Amino acid sequence: MGEASSHVVLFVCQHGAAKSVVAAQHMRRLAQARGVDLECLSAGVEPDDRLPADVIAGLAADGLEFVATKPQLVTGQLTERANHIVSFGCDLTEVAAPERVIVWNDVPAVSDGYAPARDAIVARVEPLLDTILSGVPRQ
Repeated sequence: MGEASSHVVLFVCQHGAAKSVVAAQHMRRLAQARGVDLECLSAGVEPDDRLPADVIAGLAADGLEFVATKPQLVTGQLTERANHIVSFGCDLTEVAAPERVIVWNDVPAVSDGYAPARDAIVARVEPLLDTILSGVPRQ
């Protein structure tokens, strides 16, 4: 009768400008390739003023064109919207219950090389998407 309620995935990294952005963009791409409507957000504990040029260039080289917005602060309101929360090693206890947070501590820094960080992120995003889809009702 209607659409399934939109699922929201929130990725959080320290500055909301690299790992979380790469993860959100690749998750969105993978979900779209499977015909799934998934809202993918990124945020930071201490957000930067803008996205680094190497992140924008790396995503563009991956064929992911997007509007580079200013990184946003992770808030309780944002985490409440999310069905799934992934933290890249950030302490989110002030904005989310620990049992709601998936922690990915072992992803290399994007500033140390876009490709290795992207590959590590995508290797984790794909199984997460499979898990999410297993719980989403089909129409």
